[in-house]
Amino acid sequence: MKTKKSAAARSEAAAPAKGKAMNGAEILVACLEREGVDVIFAYPGGASMPIHQALTKTKKIRTVLPRHEQGGVFAAEGYARATGKAGVCMATSGPGATNLVTGIADAFMDSIPMVAITGQVPQEMIGRGAFQETDFFGMTLPIVKHSYLVWDIKEIPRIVKEAFHIAESGRPGPVLIDIPKNIQNQTAIPEFPSKISIRGYSPEKKCADTELRELLDLIASAKAPMIYCGGGVITGNASAEMLEFAERTQIPVATTLMGIGCFPESHPLSLKWLGMHGTVYANNAVNEADLLLAIGVRFDDRVTGKVEKFCEHGTIVHIDIDNSEINKNKTVRLPILSDLKYALGRLNKMLAESGFKRVAKSQTRFSDWYRQIDAWKKEHPLSFKDTEDAIQPQHVIQLLHQMTKGEAIITTGVGQHQMWAGQFYDFEKPRTFITSAGLGAMGFGYPAAMGAKVACPDKHVVDIDGDGSFLMNVQELATAHIEGIAAKAIILNNQHLGMVVQWEDRFHGGNRGHTFLGDPRDLERVYPDYVEIAKGFGVTCERVLHKKDLPAAMKRMLDSKEVYLLDVMVPYTEHVLPMIPAGKTYKDIITE
Repeated sequence: MKTKKSAAARSEAAAPAKGKAMNGAEILVACLEREGVDVIFAYPGGASMPIHQALTKTKKIRTVLPRHEQGGVFAAEGYARATGKAGVCMATSGPGATNLVTGIADAFMDSIPMVAITGQVPQEMIGRGAFQETDFFGMTLPIVKHSYLVWDIKEIPRIVKEAFHIAESGRPGPVLIDIPKNIQNQTAIPEFPSKISIRGYSPEKKCADTELRELLDLIASAKAPMIYCGGGVITGNASAEMLEFAERTQIPVATTLMGIGCFPESHPLSLKWLGMHGTVYANNAVNEADLLLAIGVRFDDRVTGKVEKFCEHGTIVHIDIDNSEINKNKTVRLPILSDLKYALGRLNKMLAESGFKRVAKSQTRFSDWYRQIDAWKKEHPLSFKDTEDAIQPQHVIQLLHQMTKGEAIITTGVGQHQMWAGQFYDFEKPRTFITSAGLGAMGFGYPAAMGAKVACPDKHVVDIDGDGSFLMNVQELATAHIEGIAAKAIILNNQHLGMVVQWEDRFHGGNRGHTFLGDPRDLERVYPDYVEIAKGFGVTCERVLHKKDLPAAMKRMLDSKEVYLLDVMVPYTEHVLPMIPAGKTYKDIITE
């Protein structure tokens, strides 16, 4: 489906041409306005200058200037993950475009709607090795849902409308629009389509009632059922339907890391999340269930471990909107191709008609199964050894949850802090845990927090980060300060690449392979000095060394109306537990 002109696509009911001629850049901006875009994260350069000139003339779109293109694309992701709307970012050709690659790949892996716009060298220079030329269309083919290389100024309105439709419909994902500079400067009288039809693209999927009745029959005969649900529930806006389904069937729920928030973690049926660093009880329950309802998931290796042993003796039902995920990693008994909101909505109606009432508490249907799960919970709760003065990272996150009453939007970088955030901040609502799950891209946390804060200015947005991950896009403090984006950050600073150190300790005899981030010539010195770095950006940063000082410092951070950092020193010896070693099964889980 990736073609230069998308000849298979057809515009319908085009508005009659009227008004004055516009250049290609102005047409593009007018199209973005029509799609309801209110912010674009864009870094200018030679091949995208005309578009930036056009953006200066619009009052409907805010242009946020990141200090690195990767910061811009991660911010667009944060916006998209917080809202469900396509995030929009833009860069110039060549190195500007290639700096977007990690963020585009991240959006592709996690099914995040995004429209990435890049300037390109003039048409006559394409393929000639011109200054700052890369074949970005070709380069991104494996990591986008669809691509466009604009070849005719008159196609811009159709292409933009298609791009947003593709990015946001079905299984969401990133769409690329690459625009040569000469087309940006050409003029034409645009015709804006009121709707579009794309031959061969049918994102709406609705399952048959016969399939759902078969699923309900399986539930009726199950003695130990489990729901394993993921990011598809959130992207499908089906969290309310999921809650109702769980309460009507009284089946316990475990989510993936991407699915955190799709089911309230305070609910009696919640087992939090499963996988490599998920709860023991979630992993046990999913793997020992006699019926596993896999909803909006892809059987990722970090969830399944040794995939052929995953839920080895259970009957598996898989509901997903993307047919390519069905039987891809795990063969299932009953595959159901459907939009999740529709499928769960129909199931709830069928259950209601059959007399299944919603039960929020005191579940009774699978009493033996509940007793087994409760025993696992008591034997292996999420816990850590707290200390009197040293600050344990888990304690920081629990305190943040307490002080924000669980109502903040949390973003993370990638590493130990990411797992602890998922474990010790209890999430009740979708789109409140924003993390790079599939790609695991360090440097994601703070730019994503900026994007989420732009989208939700009235909510607390806090990046829980590590010192290594935060440093990768530290320059975005300048963006946040200058743009007045009051995203906060807590750096759990252990002076090491913590997750890699953990693997070194567990599997390499503690031998350090370039994982110390401090100054080896002065081990007493905190390096880099985030307090001084932040000062250079005009941002307040406090270093917290003692546990007794943490609550007051965190309150100052949360009360601030501006960008604020807490640099919290934590021990590097702490490990994220539980842990299932890569390629192993839930029975190999490490708990101590």
